[in-house]
Amino acid sequence: MKRMILLAAVLLSNMAAAQTVINTKNTSLVIDASETQVPRLVYYGTRLAESDLASLSSAGFGSTAVYPVHNDASTSLEALSVRMPDGNLSTDQRVASVVTDSWEGGATVRIACKDPKYPLEVTLVFKSYEDQDVISTWTEIRNSGKKKGIVLTRFDSGCLPIRQGDVWVTSFGGSWAGEMTVNCQPLGPGVRSIFNKDGVRNTQTSHAEVMISLDGKPRELTGRVIGAALCYSGNYELRFETGDTRYSSIHRFFAGIDPSNSNYTLAAGETFVTPELAYSFSTEGLSGVSRNFHSWGRKYKLAHGGVVNDILLNSWEGVYFDINEAGMHQMMRDIADMGGELFVMDDGWFGDKYPRNDDHTSLGDWVVDRRKLPGGVEDLVAEAAKDGIKFGIWIEPEMTNSRSELFEAHPDWVINAPGRELVQGRGDTQLVLDLSNPAVQDFVFGVFDGIMSKWPQIAYIKWDANMDIPSQGSQYLSNQEHLYIEYHRGLARVLDRIRAKYPDVAVQACASGGGRVNWGFLPWFDEFWTSDNTDALQRIFIQWNTSYFFPAEAMAAHIGASPNHTTGREIPLKFRIDVAMSARLGLELQPSAMSAEEKALCKSAIADYKGIREIVQLGDLYRIVSPYDGKGLCTKLYATPCKDKAVFFWYRTVYFNGEPVAASLLAGLDPEKNYRITELNRVGSPLSFEGKVFSGRFLMEQGLDIPSGNTAPGPHRDYASHVLCLTAE
Repeated sequence: MKRMILLAAVLLSNMAAAQTVINTKNTSLVIDASETQVPRLVYYGTRLAESDLASLSSAGFGSTAVYPVHNDASTSLEALSVRMPDGNLSTDQRVASVVTDSWEGGATVRIACKDPKYPLEVTLVFKSYEDQDVISTWTEIRNSGKKKGIVLTRFDSGCLPIRQGDVWVTSFGGSWAGEMTVNCQPLGPGVRSIFNKDGVRNTQTSHAEVMISLDGKPRELTGRVIGAALCYSGNYELRFETGDTRYSSIHRFFAGIDPSNSNYTLAAGETFVTPELAYSFSTEGLSGVSRNFHSWGRKYKLAHGGVVNDILLNSWEGVYFDINEAGMHQMMRDIADMGGELFVMDDGWFGDKYPRNDDHTSLGDWVVDRRKLPGGVEDLVAEAAKDGIKFGIWIEPEMTNSRSELFEAHPDWVINAPGRELVQGRGDTQLVLDLSNPAVQDFVFGVFDGIMSKWPQIAYIKWDANMDIPSQGSQYLSNQEHLYIEYHRGLARVLDRIRAKYPDVAVQACASGGGRVNWGFLPWFDEFWTSDNTDALQRIFIQWNTSYFFPAEAMAAHIGASPNHTTGREIPLKFRIDVAMSARLGLELQPSAMSAEEKALCKSAIADYKGIREIVQLGDLYRIVSPYDGKGLCTKLYATPCKDKAVFFWYRTVYFNGEPVAASLLAGLDPEKNYRITELNRVGSPLSFEGKVFSGRFLMEQGLDIPSGNTAPGPHRDYASHVLCLTAE
């Protein structure tokens, strides 16, 4: 019945004023799609009543082109620009038809536009995800001619006009070990561009997601906010344009594939489909938009969304390349004894002619190094089963080294500018395989397929990618401008084949740490490696920022060693555990270097985490106190949808100097429910409210007095953290 009402509203509004209305549970997007006219966006925001819809046009509510093209927008930025076969650089796209269809999660609207003089057709597609308050858009650009190609020189997924005001933009950048740094600033005059040209790891420097706050400096729990995420695995560009305020009352946001060195020649009869661009609107601040994206991602994007992930030990920071059979057996026994569920053997297990003892050799030679592992992977898989845990393994199948048997056999398979000196990366030997080449696609699929065929008991694959494309060129493609796009089409074909044959294997997306944290990658993956930086203090910031668009279910967070391998910082184990428990808990250290007391604390924490991980990984997130706000604190809470259980995380992010700390307010609880409080991972004396019962209203309006000092024994008095479990009674 709800779907029938939605479609009826669309049809009614189309009849009344040529308006196309796309609704979700709490939002509306309205487009004027009058036939033979340029389609124009009229409204995006809180869901409108029928009376508001009827009055929009008659009241003269402002509108602007929903997909500006080079002709009607030649004095400002455009979403589409082309070069016609006769050299004409303009196009004129007019509405030819509007078709609305329902699907199980919402509705899909297709606005077909045509150029009256040239064989170019553009269909604007809008898809609503009703319960998640997400609306996505993409374009389908077709050359309907019969002989000649049309060159696309700009081909964005979409454009969103935003009314001018006190608008702020939150964007994200960073690089290795400093992923997902935050940049928040007001949107001023001119043009701002956010882009990535890595070619392989498209979140290595910047991210294709932004939060747009419409009511001034953004707040976590209140205010109107639009979130936008371009779901693409390759190079992209996001642009903001603010015109002269005397003549324009809007900002415009554009997002799409970066066209730099990527002009696309659209052959006669060919259709180019741009990546999906997802929007969400909320009046509940940044956290409201985040909850929408988390719910949407879990249900529609993640490979196994809505299922909690295993607690694992990864071998990398424990032994690095020093893989050996006895060491792997020991690590597996240790994680099993602590209550873990999965062991992952990382880099260093393969290579024959060129042993993999460092990152300079062997990529592409995916054979077991029997000098390190005499019994092979089959022995390790069997040993893991004896220990009662699962087994996983690391691969980097898109890459090779110049010192490898693969490169010696197929030097034409690597990406490099034709006729130029070979440009190599990581260790001055690493190269990227050319996934535009079908033979390379077969090889990369074969890496995964070969491992799973030999050892079908493997439950988890860590898929890494540690190299960019520094020298654009393909020995397979005739049109070098297509390489960046064809690489990711080839990668998608490989991953589609893998998931068709191995739908149940858990796969982690890793790329020099958090280089592939994008909804364009994650439909084939269960989770991502958030960062190679396991420093717990820095992870508070990295994980806070990552949570703006990505749920804890997908965010791998490992307990690292102390001193930390990246920063050298010494951090007490309790603090490291408390930070890792706020996402997908894992370990990345050498258990044999831990004391009996440390192992016991980890074992207890793992047991506690199993009791709360469904709340953390699948619950609703409320970010409360930002680590950036200068208070030296960070607090956040996960709650079940029915608010019967919650987990509150409290961290001190600066050195304690004795100043008083204000009461910590909670959020996301039911004000009418009463909650009993239990602290997890407690070291030292109980907090004063341990075991006490408070109403949700009291906890959200009055809060808890939490001591700011570290109560754990030892020299690290400056690190304080608490994990509170709240259960409704």
